[in-house]
Formats: sequence, structure tokens, C-alpha cells
Amino acid sequence: MAAAACVFAASCKKEATPGPDVWATVNGKEIPRAQVEKYFRTRVNAEAPAPSQEEALSLKLSILDELINNEILLERASKMNLIASDAEVEDKFTESKSPYTEEEFQKKLRDTGLTVDDLKSDIRRQLSVQKLLNREVIAKISITDQDVTDFYNKNRAQFNVAEPQYHIAQIVVTPHADASVHNRKNDKATTDAEAKHKVSVLEEKLAAGADFSQLAMDYSEDSTATTGGDLGFVPESALNRSDPALKKTVLGMKPGEVTPPIAIQGGYRILKMIAKEAAGQRVLSDPQVQQSIRDMMRNRKEQLLRSAYMIEARDEAHVTNYLARQILESAGKLPASN
Repeated sequence: MAAAACVFAASCKKEATPGPDVWATVNGKEIPRAQVEKYFRTRVNAEAPAPSQEEALSLKLSILDELINNEILLERASKMNLIASDAEVEDKFTESKSPYTEEEFQKKLRDTGLTVDDLKSDIRRQLSVQKLLNREVIAKISITDQDVTDFYNKNRAQFNVAEPQYHIAQIVVTPHADASVHNRKNDKATTDAEAKHKVSVLEEKLAAGADFSQLAMDYSEDSTATTGGDLGFVPESALNRSDPALKKTVLGMKPGEVTPPIAIQGGYRILKMIAKEAAGQRVLSDPQVQQSIRDMMRNRKEQLLRSAYMIEARDEAHVTNYLARQILESAGKLPASN
């Protein structure tokens, strides 16, 4: 009788399997196949050879795992009243759209197969999850002066600079608009005359006190526009591979100095020397050394705490991955759609 009761109880707890077009559930909320397929299409290069069945399924499993984690975190953010507001979403959407013309933006939507609602939904999720992690993870990170000192003493060799380095930023203007490059103003020269006029205007703005990094983000026509033209620290040996005149210019610059427009192959470049670093042992009293150690330690700790937080959150959630189950049961075949 007791055995029969146990069997009956077990059968009552058995979970009903949803239809084939549901690929996972998170605390009872379904993640449909169509959602995974939509993001899969955005990650596959249409011009490259089609992925094999195994490659495609591996990518879909990875995307589904991301969606599961996102749903878990979003549910936690909702319980803590940390869901991004409509105004926050609109602001971020406008910012993400600003580098493109309306025509370029619509083409991007068509190419990815995503809608404006899809983008706004992604933005709301990203902002909400970031609010959650800011409260639950990042706010708990503390790097003390003693932590910095201990790290420096244990890793002193890392701060022995082998050769002089130059922290440089740039603004690039070309006479040929590159569709793959975007700046905040979507401002691109299309002829040499336009390029010459543009660098002349930029030179005037800089002379009037305009911020270099902001101008780079607004007008530079290369991939560094998104980072304010920052090239990071360039070792002196790397300059040997550049134009000799360019190397001479860089070596003669002082921190804070900005060059006039320099003609380069395919356009013009304006450089700013942010900082110079001589060869030799960098000391702990150097503010840059302290900041680099703090940033590195904070990033490491944040990565560790994020991973631990995600593992704990996933352990507490009720997750069923039907796609993984179907792949195992079919020995690696693509599940048929309804």
C-alpha cells in the first residue's frame, strides 16, 4: 500500500513535457524555439559557408543557455524592483541608434531579422540585469591600499617597462566613406576636398578647446571612434613599423600636445599624446601604477563574483533544457519543428 502511494505521489510530481517548439523552461516560463532561432540568425555570417549541423546545434545550445541565464537574472531583478523604466530604455535605444542614418538602421534591422521591439526588449533586459549585478555583486567589491601594495610587491617584474611607451589617441579622416565604420555624428567625408575641409574644421575646434576624445567619438572615421580615438600605450618598437616621419613626430611630442593634421595613405590623422612612459621599473607611488592594479584586481574580483552569483542563482531556479534533452535522445540531430 505504501509502495503504491509512493508510485502515485511520484507520478503526480512528474512534469508534463511541453510541445516541440518549447526549448526550455525557467521557473515555469517557456523559452520558445523561435526566440533561439532568431538570435542564431544574428550570429551567423550570411556570407560565410553555412555551419555544419553540429556547429549550428552547439551555437543554439550556447544561445539557449544565455537566454536561460538572462531569464533567471531578469526574474531576480523584477523581484527587487530593478526593472529598467521606459524612459531609461528609450534613452539607451536613442543612443545606440545615433551612429546610423535611418536608412542604415533599417537595413541593420532587416539584416539581423530583429525588430525595434526586439532591440528594446534586449535593452530593458541588459539595463535591468546590470542594475541587479551592480547591487548584488559590484557594490560588494572593495580593493584596499594594502591589497594594491601586496599585489605590487608580489608582481614587481610586471611593472618593469622594457622600452619607452607612448599613450596616443587619434582622429582619422578619409576621403572614402567606410560603411562598416560609425561615429556618433555619422559624419564621413566622401572626397579628398571634403576630407581636407573636415580636418581643417576639426583643427579649429581643437584650437578652441574642444575635447579630443569627444571629437574623435563624433567625427573619427576608424574603429577607434567608439573609444575616443584611444590607441592605448604604443611601444617605441612598434613605431619602427610606421612611417619614419610619423615616428619622428610622435617621439617629439609632449604629453597633452596635439598635432596638426598629418597626411597619411588614404586620408589624414590628428594625434594627441596622452602620456609618455620611460623604460625602467615603475614605482608603486606612481598613480598610474596604483590605478592599473586597482582596475585589474576589481575586474578579476567582479568576474569571480559574477560567476559565483550566476551559479547560485541557477541552483535556486527550476530549469529544464528540452533542446539538450532532444539532442541527446536523437544522437545529435536537429529537432524537427512543428
